[in-house]
Amino acid sequence: MCLLEYRREALIASCLCLRLFSFSLSVPLQCVGRDYKVYMRLAARRLTAKWFPKLRYTLEEESVSCDVENSRRSNMLDGTTNSSNGMDDFEGQLKNLFLEVRAKLEMGNKDDAVYLLQANFEAVKEQINAGFKGIEQAAILDTLALGYMGMGDFRTVEHLLNLLKDIVGDLHDDIPLMDSILMHMGSMYNTMGKFEEAICLYARGLRIIEQEFGTYSPFLITPLMGMAKALGFTGRVSEAVTLYHRAIDILENARGTENEDLVIPLSALGNLFISEGKATNAEDCFKRILDIYRKIYGEDNGKVGIAMCSLAHALCAKGNIHEAISMYKSGLQVIKDTKYMAVNDDLLEKMRTDLAELLHVAGREQEGRELLEECLLISEKHKGFEHPSSVTHLLNIAMSHSRSKNFAEAERLLRTCLHNMSRTVGQKNQSITVPMLHLAVTLYNLKRDEEAERLALEVVRIREDAFGKESLPVGEALDCLVSIQMRLGKDDNDVLATLKRVLNIQEKEMGFESEETLTTLKKVVFYLDKMGKRDEKLPLQRRVSLLTRKYKQKVSV
Repeated sequence: MCLLEYRREALIASCLCLRLFSFSLSVPLQCVGRDYKVYMRLAARRLTAKWFPKLRYTLEEESVSCDVENSRRSNMLDGTTNSSNGMDDFEGQLKNLFLEVRAKLEMGNKDDAVYLLQANFEAVKEQINAGFKGIEQAAILDTLALGYMGMGDFRTVEHLLNLLKDIVGDLHDDIPLMDSILMHMGSMYNTMGKFEEAICLYARGLRIIEQEFGTYSPFLITPLMGMAKALGFTGRVSEAVTLYHRAIDILENARGTENEDLVIPLSALGNLFISEGKATNAEDCFKRILDIYRKIYGEDNGKVGIAMCSLAHALCAKGNIHEAISMYKSGLQVIKDTKYMAVNDDLLEKMRTDLAELLHVAGREQEGRELLEECLLISEKHKGFEHPSSVTHLLNIAMSHSRSKNFAEAERLLRTCLHNMSRTVGQKNQSITVPMLHLAVTLYNLKRDEEAERLALEVVRIREDAFGKESLPVGEALDCLVSIQMRLGKDDNDVLATLKRVLNIQEKEMGFESEETLTTLKKVVFYLDKMGKRDEKLPLQRRVSLLTRKYKQKVSV
């Protein structure tokens, strides 16, 4: 008797049922005594936003194989199961539960979604406590974990995944749909930043699929992409690159060298190259993506525009700033002309902001500021004056004016930022310290040191409460404060004490040889010399000399 049949007979014998509660049904659904097979293609990625080729802004890399996996599951049902039982009540209940939870979340009915998930968890927990730990229980736990993932409740997701690990660890690899559950688990662990756990699960799923379909099957794309992503985050870059190349080779052999399915693995590989400082390799990846889209859709298509913006990112990483700006502008124009994306789309907003930042780097501040102002107008129109996006754009415009030494306009915008944020997050929330600290710097540049000091002190206090007294955000605020107090002529002992505190934080968080640490060291040495503390000054002065020489050599290289 196979494991699934054994579990079914045991359930019947003990008169237990797996109840999938739903608000649309007045009584628990019964699945006892049915010849069911759990089918776990629960459209897990429907939890994410609508997919389109985001390239450097991609969703989970694993989503490249959604259509592959759909096709595979359909074929498995047609070829290996009784068609009348392939989509039975149990599977239908699981899908309906998942979709109902998702619908309630989309409508903002989080409490109702939690009730559904919790009720079903209590039901399956009874089964587990009674000793039934088969694929059925794993399927329900997987569904519930995906539901909680959709609402961002990582603590509950982690608890459910721990239960799942215990169950799937005791199940054989040849149980139908085991690989799907492993893929879902790996994806959730990746999302939570638990990459070692994800690697193990993807590796097991990869072995299962290789044994069933061979080493060149497109069905391998999901575990390959998931593992590569996790390996990249854990610093095992060469292994990640190897897996990405394997995924690309498989798709090329199965679909051809100009197939759109190649876009996501190429994009993931390109992004990895950028993060590793290999801009030329990244450029090759994004050029190929652009060529694929042009071949399939022609020049006048929104996907081509997005590909151009991603290629611009690689060009920027390579140091070709002006070429990158031109490519960004051309890509955004294609997107606009084709009306491929809504004007207030978050991705389009991100690309406009990236271009504005690049224009500032190139010294074209007026152009960058105009683009930021366009972003602000769009955000205010579609999201409101107090929306976080609007506040961010307002802050960026203020910083742009400050960079151009338009300090009076920067002050006005920063005060507007503070006013809007105080209405939405309150005056004690740590997020309000960002515009507050920038305002302190602006007032310092306007020679209004007393007011600047009061703001900087308030930032220090809020951040100490939020992050701890020895945290990097506190160090940043103290660094600003000490500059203000130096010009105010505060007591040298107090200023030196604050400088030493900043130095300790920077050494701890940034390292003993960072450029920030060197800058603070110079200030400490200055005050030690001013106060006649020669014995303290000499070792720090030697350290300053060594670090200064090191950075000069780095620049010359």
